[in-house]
Amino acid sequence: MTRSVWLKADDEVGDWETRKRRITAGLEAGVDWVLVDESDVERVRELGEVNVAAFSNGDVHVMEAEEDETNADAVVVGKDGEGDGTVDLPTDFSGSADLSSLRSNGDSPQGGYVRILNEDYEAFAQAVATEAEYTLVIGEDWQIIPLENLIARIGEETDLIAGVQTAEEARTAFETLELGSDGVLLDTDDPDEIRKTVEVRDESQRESVDLQWAEVTAIEQTGSADRVCVDTGNLMEHDEGMLVGSMSRGLFFVHAETAESPYVASRPFRVNAGAVHAYVRTPDGGTKYLSELRSGDEVQVVDTNGNTREAIVGRVKIEKRPMFRVQAETEEGDRIETLLQNAETIKVATSEGRKAVTDLEVGDELKVFYEDTARHFGEAVDESIIEK
Repeated sequence: MTRSVWLKADDEVGDWETRKRRITAGLEAGVDWVLVDESDVERVRELGEVNVAAFSNGDVHVMEAEEDETNADAVVVGKDGEGDGTVDLPTDFSGSADLSSLRSNGDSPQGGYVRILNEDYEAFAQAVATEAEYTLVIGEDWQIIPLENLIARIGEETDLIAGVQTAEEARTAFETLELGSDGVLLDTDDPDEIRKTVEVRDESQRESVDLQWAEVTAIEQTGSADRVCVDTGNLMEHDEGMLVGSMSRGLFFVHAETAESPYVASRPFRVNAGAVHAYVRTPDGGTKYLSELRSGDEVQVVDTNGNTREAIVGRVKIEKRPMFRVQAETEEGDRIETLLQNAETIKVATSEGRKAVTDLEVGDELKVFYEDTARHFGEAVDESIIEK
């Protein structure tokens, strides 16, 4: 599931200058959508690149394709209508003006905005969900229970966007019933809270990998090979690195160069990852050859607990260096291996802690990621492939 952060910035927020400050903070933080009144769509376009949703006030329309530069990416029905309680809900939803507006919009992107004032509005939100691509729900006195009900009852026909005011509320929305909402509609002027909410969004989408111990069965010096240093545009922490290896089914945890030494300054943006033939894991759960990496590519950064995040490749350095061949046996009894540079600055995670590859011995336990699957062009496939 791809999570999204929507930022509420309509006239309820304040005058244009107040709205502009909120929108600018959202753009800098990396929100996915800004929700404004139709009259502000062009103003938002001038501020930066972001998806723009506009309240329609019940008058649903989408301008012609040639005018898309001034048009909203989605039109939202419900403000000053039945959705927010301005107009009473009909006893029979078949007579709903909001639902009628949503139906009349054809194939155009559209959303429904509903304040959950009581159980009737919860039911109305379910009806909106059957017509709208996006269903924005704002809890009043109760937040969690209505959200749980809607998550349980609404299928994949709509993206459920939950109204929140803090990053912690966003975290709760993303975790409710383990499935969580598809997105959150954030209503705050605090730039720090906006930034934290975006961080929560990113965390909620990150994979957690199961690392295991593998016992070193052989380590030997080889000749020189073309070694790859992956320099990212992101700083890494002391317990972070990348998963690399000669065999796609078994990848070794290699630390980032965050440690100081008497001879070399730390380079917390770098992982000395091995030879050009080796695989490196990517954020989508796939792999790439180290030789394929280019500036602007994404690689997966993982910590020793298996928590992951993405990093942007800034530069790849390939140089001839003397290498070690490291072989290890997994808990399943499978032999995996990789080539790592023969240098004290290359560290791996062992059961005894961080250790230089030059100090490794047979019997040491290394952290690895193992999956008994083959890969074709980086994608897992169900076929027999022999790697040795």
